[in-house]
Amino acid sequence: MISYRWKLSDLKSVERNGLKVFSTFSCGGGSSMGYKLAGFELVGNCEIDPQMMKIYRRNHNPRHSFLMDIRKFNKIPLADLPKELFNLDVFDGSPPCSVFSLAGEREDAWGKEKAFREGQAKQSLDDLFFDYLDAVERLKPKTFVAENVKGMIIGKAKGYVKLVIERAKEIGYDVQVFLLNAATMGVPQRRERVFFIGRRKDLDLPPLQLSFNEPPIPYKEFRSGHGSRLNETSKLYRRWVKRRPSDNNIGDITKRTEGKESNFNTILVKNSLVPPTLASGSVFVRYDEPYYISERDIILMQSFPLDYDFMDTNTQYVCGMSVPPIMMKGIAEQISEQWFK
Repeated sequence: MISYRWKLSDLKSVERNGLKVFSTFSCGGGSSMGYKLAGFELVGNCEIDPQMMKIYRRNHNPRHSFLMDIRKFNKIPLADLPKELFNLDVFDGSPPCSVFSLAGEREDAWGKEKAFREGQAKQSLDDLFFDYLDAVERLKPKTFVAENVKGMIIGKAKGYVKLVIERAKEIGYDVQVFLLNAATMGVPQRRERVFFIGRRKDLDLPPLQLSFNEPPIPYKEFRSGHGSRLNETSKLYRRWVKRRPSDNNIGDITKRTEGKESNFNTILVKNSLVPPTLASGSVFVRYDEPYYISERDIILMQSFPLDYDFMDTNTQYVCGMSVPPIMMKGIAEQISEQWFK
């Protein structure tokens, strides 16, 4: 059994199940690796970011790889697409919906265009889920799996979820929505994510049952080495030394000692607790010593393989933007077991 401590070379020993998956918004391939760990064959991917595509191709060597906006992918004539794409068991994707994040004034960002990273085409991030479903409609996979932030099912965003489900029904799919925590799935991280899992109506597949109860993995179980030391003349260090056991981030300290609402994304990582969500822009500092966590810690927190080649890309950015492979492995195994065996 493969745990969160694994290597890409371990994939050679995984028994194949004969199922095929294509990944969109693939980033560094977190979900792609999860499917591979579950025995799926990765047919290819679509990704808009040239830097992410470079490391994806280096680590996954996909047969059919599309470096483009999904809207452009959807305009490719069906006759020009590889035949394999019309016989998919799973169509995977994580449409960026940061506008639904619980951080900041999220409603203000709804409907506005932005470039997700430098060099990308501008996109309205709350439209991308429907562009993803347009691709589902064109390729008609047996099932689809779309991952997103927890904020999609909270507050006013629930209306958006209803529209997603209605659109999926229009194109012939029944959809289930799951809120899953990576910490219950063998990942050393408290990462809650929403998964939309659709099944084509004509296949008469039963509803999927998902329940995960893996034991939690606290930081002390995988902690090793350390990142750089905090500068003792820095404001961060001066705040860090005022920490208390009840503080979970530097924001708790600034609120208590300075009356400021700031620095909540600088996390205090404690040995006895499972680390919180690894975001691409978060900062992780050890509670018991003035050091940032190590790069190896970041890789293991996200259950990325230890021999993954990040090339010249920031490790935390790639991991933070990706689905934890072990998390997707758990979902993919259940899809294979309940729907295709």
